[in-house]
Amino acid sequence: MARRLTLDFLRTESGAGIVLALAVAAAIGVANSPWASRYFDLLATPIPVRIADFAQTLSLASWVADGLMAIFFLVVGMEIKFEVLRGELASPRRLALPAFAAAGGLIVPTLCYLVLNLRSHGDIRGWPAATATDIALALAILAVVGPSIPSAVRVFLLTVAIADDLAAVGLTALMFTGKVHAEALAGAGLSLAVLALLSRWRRAPFLFYAVGFAVVWGFTLDSGVGTSLAGVACAMVVPAGARRAGQESVLKYFMDSIHPYVAYAVLPLFAFTAAGFPIGPVGSHLVTSPISLGLLLALAVGKPLGVFGFSGLAALTRVARRPTGATWLELFGAALLCGVGITASLFFGRMSFAGGGAGDLDEARLGILAGSLLATLSGAAVFVGANARRRDRDETEPR
Repeated sequence: MARRLTLDFLRTESGAGIVLALAVAAAIGVANSPWASRYFDLLATPIPVRIADFAQTLSLASWVADGLMAIFFLVVGMEIKFEVLRGELASPRRLALPAFAAAGGLIVPTLCYLVLNLRSHGDIRGWPAATATDIALALAILAVVGPSIPSAVRVFLLTVAIADDLAAVGLTALMFTGKVHAEALAGAGLSLAVLALLSRWRRAPFLFYAVGFAVVWGFTLDSGVGTSLAGVACAMVVPAGARRAGQESVLKYFMDSIHPYVAYAVLPLFAFTAAGFPIGPVGSHLVTSPISLGLLLALAVGKPLGVFGFSGLAALTRVARRPTGATWLELFGAALLCGVGITASLFFGRMSFAGGGAGDLDEARLGILAGSLLATLSGAAVFVGANARRRDRDETEPR
């Protein structure tokens, strides 16, 4: 059952990647069309929300990023929890390789970005965008260029991407959170504690969980801490046991129910609201801007080097072993696809440059898109070679 759930998750992500890519293309197209002013006015439209004592007025783009994306991180948190408890990562030996790879995927691209931005005209705030991986788009690319690749490679890519995104959430919240409102933060903690107690009630109505998540999210938004943390924290208290004997677990039910909406609606909507920028004014900065160049090199070079290098180190020291049926060339291709950032990198870039100039964020967007494109092309080329080698090997083996 654990393996089937993982493969179902992978198939949904792979299919949604096409919708996601179309949303990114649409955003860039509209932002550079005669309708650009209407597009940016729509994103800046203020939307007030008031429920009891909760009152917030944010732009449409901010509601999508701070509201809907919290649901994305809820699903991501539940997936990693399931994998560690019952799935592919329940074995310490299986967990070791993606854990080392994820560490490399954080450290090396961050260093690449910082080296280019630790000077007078650079901006070190953008490093979290260099560490992220767009799970849906990377898996969709893998499904297209590596149809015969073993499922272990897909699970490796999924796990590294989720782990790096979760780590980036925590680090971004720690380093870029501004003024924190202690009372709201205490309210979020108390609400989370209530949810944890609720998880011990095996037959608790699902509506209680939805209300609890909304309350934790609302307090977190008021506290000044990134709401992505609310999603991850709530995922950790979702019960992994079944409500009744013979039934699926609450964790699995929530994942099955929420994940398609996140994959086919939340992420494309965020991509449409976050990826659009005028290419003309910043296009010439790709080579000269430390922000855009740093993100390009971090995603296209630093990310794959970190993921593959740390994986090789783990195997060389026998801390971990290569996934069964996977070749090192295929793992290198997966490491290259870890550099496909897009929505995840745009999300962390938006958080990192919050309060800064719009030009810095536009330069970050350009670097993210260019680096992701290079990672896509290089990863696709490697998998084409890996597919050819696998076919040749199958043909030469005795039947």
